[in-house]
Amino acid sequence: MEFEKLRAVIADVMNVDEKSITEETAFVDDLGADSLDVFQILMGIEEVYDIELDNVSVEEIRTVRDALEKLRETIRSA
Repeated sequence: MEFEKLRAVIADVMNVDEKSITEETAFVDDLGADSLDVFQILMGIEEVYDIELDNVSVEEIRTVRDALEKLRETIRSA
């Protein structure tokens, strides 16, 4: 369930088809995202899940799987 919501946020920010996004999708290499795009994705995650991603550096998030793991860690610790 988290993946589908995350994928929707990414697709919206990056203006791509949700079906093209997998857990292995790399933000920079596959989607052409820059640090601002990744930041917007993280902000979108916070809004959708009503959470705060503390201590998450944009540099730590390279793939969709990285973002998903950060999301799951935050949900577990909440």
